[in-house]
Amino acid sequence: MDDRQARLDWFKAVILPHEREVRARLRRVAPSGYDIDNLVAESLARAYTAKDFGRVTAGRAYLFAIARNLLLDSARRDTIVSLDFVADLDVLRADDSLEAGLTARDELRRLHAVIEKLPTQCRRVFILRRVYDYSPGEIAESLALSVSTVEKHLAKAIRLVAKGLAESEEGRVGRAVDNQAGSGSARGHRLRLRR
Repeated sequence: MDDRQARLDWFKAVILPHEREVRARLRRVAPSGYDIDNLVAESLARAYTAKDFGRVTAGRAYLFAIARNLLLDSARRDTIVSLDFVADLDVLRADDSLEAGLTARDELRRLHAVIEKLPTQCRRVFILRRVYDYSPGEIAESLALSVSTVEKHLAKAIRLVAKGLAESEEGRVGRAVDNQAGSGSARGHRLRLRR
């Protein structure tokens, strides 16, 4: 029997019977709106391409581990991507107008103020990762930390930066609303507050 047929037989016997269970579990744990079919298909594809497939006898556990890791990777990517709008200042620099330049500088000042308030270790990890593009392994080596500690500091920093920027934006919107309300009549001010 050739290797391809052996792999296919193994896949049908050890992995494929657990597809429904994995799909059902993912429906319960994945965020709403998440593409479960795509995640299941990717999990099955990764299981099928396992190097030492013959050594995998616990297909259910193996398939669940792959699906779990893919879901975690996706969640990490989503967290990082959600902050890319802040880190990607090239988009702000693309428009050479004075207003765009001022807006970019304002965004950068707000981001800098938020980063300065981070705990020291979180700030170091965040800057090394997001500004200098060091890998978590390089950061761990540089700061004499474990990779998991670096990842925890990075996750905390990202959470705090997002929260700080959101609070900063709320403050700006609140001041703008107050300024608008102050310029109207007293009656107009009351009407705006009732809405």
